[in-house]
Amino acid sequence: MFALVTGTGRCGSTLVHELIARHPQTGFVTNVDDLGVQRTTRRQVDLWRRMPAAVTQKGRARFAPSEAYRVLGREVSPLVVDPAADLREDDLTPWLEERLRRFVRERDERIGLPVFLHKLTGWPRAGLLSAAFPDARFVHVVRDGRAVASSWLQMPWWKGHLGPQGWHFGPLPAELDELWSQHGRTQPVLAGLAWRMLVDAHDDAAAGLGDRWITVRHEDVLRDPRTELTRILQHFGLGWNDEFASGVDRYALHEERTQAYRDDLGGRHVAALEAVMAQQLTRHGYDLSSVAAGA
Repeated sequence: MFALVTGTGRCGSTLVHELIARHPQTGFVTNVDDLGVQRTTRRQVDLWRRMPAAVTQKGRARFAPSEAYRVLGREVSPLVVDPAADLREDDLTPWLEERLRRFVRERDERIGLPVFLHKLTGWPRAGLLSAAFPDARFVHVVRDGRAVASSWLQMPWWKGHLGPQGWHFGPLPAELDELWSQHGRTQPVLAGLAWRMLVDAHDDAAAGLGDRWITVRHEDVLRDPRTELTRILQHFGLGWNDEFASGVDRYALHEERTQAYRDDLGGRHVAALEAVMAQQLTRHGYDLSSVAAGA
């Protein structure tokens, strides 16, 4: 089975991807493969699962499951890596389908495990991938958009300072551009509009995929990992076992930073974000009034 973890980016999808990759019945692409050193093997996968969580830490030499954007660009197409809009079923040409299926098949056969697990962030690409892989199942990791916007602004790779003409997500729709103008074209609001645009795309994808799609909140994974991870495992046809539990125990899961965006952004910017993303926040169960009281 092809199993995809998806989300906006800076949403907790890396954590979920790595946690589920600790299950002994999952295979995945490693960053060794992404760098072009060696295609992922069963030995790499088994070795990673025996290692501590620290080996996956970003910002240092690391060994980890990978989104594999470099190798996807080389072996499939750059259009899968950084599309300017979501990729849908109509975008799947025969040559692209053949390359996607070959990319997964060659690694899946080398690894030889029941679930081939991958992660992509930004646009969901679920329409295209579900057409290429009819058995595919999807997990959308959503995080409070105020926290995502704050995190994006602090990333060295964030290109919002160049405006929508230079960032990662393609043109800003006219109605969102008008909203941005109404709020002074600030960077926090632009980041919030990116989250809104991507979350709407994920929710649209969910509506078309029925029980092949589930959504989990990052904050719920931190609050009750056993319940949320069990739900994800069951969605992928897997069960909780001792080896998986041992892998999960290597991670420090805590909620202390879930409200850090309040201090990082300040009350004025939090209020502006709520004004442009209130519908999407409430749709996913995020409370606006408590934030307003604490701003």
